[in-house]
Amino acid sequence: MNRGIYIVANDRVMDNSIALLNSIRCYDKDVPVFLIPFNENYQQVASTLSSLHGVQLFPDLEFVEEFTKKVGEIFPRDFLALPNKMRKLAVWFGPLDEFLYIDTDIIVFEKIADSLDKLAEVDFFCCDYHYAGEKLRNIFSPVVREQNIFTEEELQDVFNSGLWASKKEAITEKQMYDILRECSQHREYFDFTQNVTDQPILNYAVLKLIPKRGNLVKTPEGEPGSWAGSKHFREKEHVLYDGEKRLKYLHWAGTPIKPGGAYWKLWEYYRYLHEDRGPFLQRLVRRLLPFTASRTQS
Repeated sequence: MNRGIYIVANDRVMDNSIALLNSIRCYDKDVPVFLIPFNENYQQVASTLSSLHGVQLFPDLEFVEEFTKKVGEIFPRDFLALPNKMRKLAVWFGPLDEFLYIDTDIIVFEKIADSLDKLAEVDFFCCDYHYAGEKLRNIFSPVVREQNIFTEEELQDVFNSGLWASKKEAITEKQMYDILRECSQHREYFDFTQNVTDQPILNYAVLKLIPKRGNLVKTPEGEPGSWAGSKHFREKEHVLYDGEKRLKYLHWAGTPIKPGGAYWKLWEYYRYLHEDRGPFLQRLVRRLLPFTASRTQS
C-alpha cells in the first residue's frame, strides 16, 4: 500500500513549510511527502524541503496545471477568492493510494501517518471540532439546510480543510469535474463571507461523493482540540496537551503565526529545530526596512 502526505506550498510559506516538515520528521523519518506547487514560485521551497527532508515534487505537474485551468473555466472569475487553493483537490489523482493532506500552518506531535489506519474503515476522515464550534460557518449558507441539500446527520460531518485523509479511488476525475460544475451553479449554497476558498467546495464534494466518512474526534474516548486560537493548551517538552491528552497537531487557522502570537515560541522551536535563527532574522529585517524607511521619510 502506497501511503504518504501531501502539502501545497510556494516560496512565500517557506518558514511554515519547514516548521511543518521538521515536526513531521520528528516522529516519522520515512513517510513519503509530496509537494503540490501553489503557483509558479515554488523552486526555493521545493529545493529546501527536498534537501532537508526528502520531500518530492508532485510527479505530474502538467496535470496540476490542467486542473487549475479547468477550475478557472468552471467557476466565474469572482467565485473563488484564491483559485489556486483548489489545487489541493489534485491529491485524489496523485501517486499515493492512501494519503493525508496537511496545510503548512500546522505542526504535528505524533507519527501522524499512523492515522491512515482509519482508512480500513472509511474512505475519508478528518480530525477536528469544526461543527461543534462553528456549525456551518465558513462552509455552507443557511440555504443548504433550508433546501435539504444534506441531511442534518450529514451536515454534522463538515470539517476544516487543513488536515484530512482519503483514498485515491474515492473520487474519480469525472466525478470531480462534475461536482465542481455543480458547485459553480449554486453560489448560494456556500459561505464565502470570510474569504475562504477551497473549504466550502471540498466539503460539498466529500459529503456528496464519499458516503463512508469518519472524524477521529468522534470516538468514545474523544480527541483533544487542535486550534491555535484555543488558549488553554499547556506545553510540555515541545508538545501541547489538552488536559491530560496529547494533541495530534496544532493548526493556526485564521490565527496569525507571528512574534507574540498564539504558541509562537512553540512554532519557533520547530521552525529552527536544525538551524540557528540568523537567516530568518535577516529576512525579517529586510521585510521591515521599507516600512521603517517610509515612516522616517514621512
